[in-house]
Amino acid sequence: MCLTRLARCAAHQRSPTADMARIELAVSHAYGASPQRDEDYALRPLELTFAHGGAYALLGPSGCGKTTMLNIMSGLLTPSHGVVRFDGVDVTARSPQARNIAQVFQFPVVYDTMSVADNLAFPLRNRGVAPALIKQRVGQIAELLDLSAALDRRASHLTADAKQRISLGRGLVREDVSAVLFDEPLTVIDPQLKWQLRRTLKQIHAELKLTLIYVTHDQVEALTFADQIVVMMHGTVVQIGSAAELYERPAHTFVGYFIGSPGMQFVPTRCEDDALVLCGQRIPISGTVLEQQRCPEGPFVMGVRPEYLTTVPAHTPGAARGIVIQRHDVGTYWLLTVRVGTGGVAATLFARVAADVAPPVLGADVWLLLVGAHTCVYVNDRLVLQCAPDANGAHA
Repeated sequence: MCLTRLARCAAHQRSPTADMARIELAVSHAYGASPQRDEDYALRPLELTFAHGGAYALLGPSGCGKTTMLNIMSGLLTPSHGVVRFDGVDVTARSPQARNIAQVFQFPVVYDTMSVADNLAFPLRNRGVAPALIKQRVGQIAELLDLSAALDRRASHLTADAKQRISLGRGLVREDVSAVLFDEPLTVIDPQLKWQLRRTLKQIHAELKLTLIYVTHDQVEALTFADQIVVMMHGTVVQIGSAAELYERPAHTFVGYFIGSPGMQFVPTRCEDDALVLCGQRIPISGTVLEQQRCPEGPFVMGVRPEYLTTVPAHTPGAARGIVIQRHDVGTYWLLTVRVGTGGVAATLFARVAADVAPPVLGADVWLLLVGAHTCVYVNDRLVLQCAPDANGAHA
């Protein structure tokens, strides 16, 4: 299929009244009456803006408030407190229909007794679109989602992933929506098709500049789909940024842990004169990038990702000594499990070794460079310093 040609054709035919919305939230929500503590809120008080034509992902574990926020945006849920604005207009009390929103849910929402074509056409017929335009648009969306061969079949005869593609199509078939909201729409989709559909959604966004907001607990889905990812935890937003920003400079230890496989690893430490004290070891920092930075007073946590933990010669400044306790051949690299320290102050760290380099044997002593340009420093779970020479000690 020619996606570019298809998308340009759709763009040309967009209704002159089509209007993407700038969505502004200043809300909180609790499902129980009289919330008193933070834990009582499904969505803690927040202010958030989704720009015209943006591609966003709401990312976080189950129960973090993603779907609650999405349903407040769509109008399926009225917030306990606060307002929702589309282009500056208060829509808090408006229905989903009045907000001109399309929403795709986690599980297929289709009419089993209807054909695929009639399912796709249903939102357009409800809005009185001309039959010729309906036929054309249904054909375009069906081609986009690989449903053309099934247009005349009843939805009840299709597989779960085909039904979900119909749901996606119904969300995308209208060209006049303010935003399209996706609530974990690829849960029932075959893994290979997931990749194809994410690429399709990405290209639709690039061509048509629709406002797309995508809820997921899958970091791969979020990082490959969205331009901006909103990371959530316990009903609050902990960081908003691009994939690179979240990966290289996590503003919160949760973000570092949640993004990456394995995620960022954290080592409790403190500064004493010109050295770090961690895992029962005293590590000189003279000559490292941390020497020019100002260490926090009192205890703090260093965060470093496995791919940035490199093996170095013994007694290298900024390096900790450990013992290799496991080796895993991942194919493209070796993943070492290294125990640093002993007893109650020991830490278990992962380090990557290139596939073309012979990894240390089990039980071998290794020195891991903990202090490098990608090392992050956290106090009370918040990023206060990145060791990169150009970070200038700036707070996150």
